[in-house]
Amino acid sequence: MRVVLGPMEGVLDSLMREMLTEINDYDFCVTEFVRVIDQTLPDHMFYRLCPELKQDSATKSGVPVKVQLLGQEPEWMAENAVRAANLGAYGIDLNFGCPAKTVNKSKGGAALLQQPELIYQVVKACREAVPAHIPVSAKIRLGWENPDDCFEIVDAVSQAKADELTVHARTKMGGYKASEIKWEYIDKIRQKTSVPLIANGEVWSYQDGQDCIKTTGVDSLMVCRGALNIPNLGNMVKHNHEAMSWNEVVELLIKYSEFEVNGDKAKYYPNRVKQWFSYLRQAYPDAADLFREIRVKNDVEAMVEHLKRYRDSLYA
Repeated sequence: MRVVLGPMEGVLDSLMREMLTEINDYDFCVTEFVRVIDQTLPDHMFYRLCPELKQDSATKSGVPVKVQLLGQEPEWMAENAVRAANLGAYGIDLNFGCPAKTVNKSKGGAALLQQPELIYQVVKACREAVPAHIPVSAKIRLGWENPDDCFEIVDAVSQAKADELTVHARTKMGGYKASEIKWEYIDKIRQKTSVPLIANGEVWSYQDGQDCIKTTGVDSLMVCRGALNIPNLGNMVKHNHEAMSWNEVVELLIKYSEFEVNGDKAKYYPNRVKQWFSYLRQAYPDAADLFREIRVKNDVEAMVEHLKRYRDSLYA
C-alpha cells in the first residue's frame, strides 16, 4: 500500500513536511495550493510554498513533493504548471476539492465540482503543457451537494488524461463531518475508471486504513488532518505502529522549534505551533493543559523555553 501526506492550507508547510516525513514512511507529499488567477507567477511564489524545489523536489529525508495549483483558467493553470515543472517539480496536482468559502467565492477549488467541463479543460491544458514524464494529478470531492455527481466529474478527469486522482469521499456541503463520509462511492468510481485512485477522508488509525481499503478496493491512502492529530499516523496506517506517546510528541514539538526558522518563518512559528495544538488536543488530553500555558506567548524563544521546561518536568 501507499500512504500520502496531503496538503493543508496554512498548516502543513515545508517545515512540517520535513519533520513528518522524517518520522514516517510516506510515499510522497503535496504542497499547500499555489493560487493561480490571471498571470504566470514568479519563481519566488513557488519556492515560498515549495522550497523543496531547490533540492530535487523532495524533503530532506528524500520523500518526493508535488506542487499543487488551484485556479479555474485553463490557460493560466497550464502556464503555471509548466513554470512549476521547469523549476523541477516531481509532479503537478490540481485542486478541485478545497471547500473554503473564500476560495469557492472566487470560483476556485470545490466550486469547479459544479462545472465538470471546466475541470476537463483545466486538466487537459495542464497535461498537454507539462512534459510527459512529470505526472499531472487532481484532487476532487464527490460533488458540490449530490455525491452522484462524482461520476461525471471523474469522467472529465479521465478524459483529460490525468495520471492519478485523489478522491475525498465527501461532498463540498459535507464539509469534514465524519457522518458524511462515503467510502463506498470510491469503490463505484474504481469500477468505472482506469485512472489510478487515492482514497482520502476519515483515516485516523491503522484499522481505519484497512477498513477504507476493504470498502474502496483502493490501496493508496491520503492522510491530512490526522497526521497533525497523531504525528506518526503515516506509520500507524502503513505499518501498524503504535501511536506516539505524549512524551515523544513533546520532544517533537521542541524539535520543530529548532528547525531552521530564519527570516519570515520565525514570525510564523508561534501561530503554526498553536494551530498544531488545536489538532494535538484531539488525540492527547495533556495537550490541552500545555496549550493553555503557551497560548499567551508570541515570542519564539519564550515558547521554546516553556516547552523545554515542560519536557524536563515530565522526567523529573
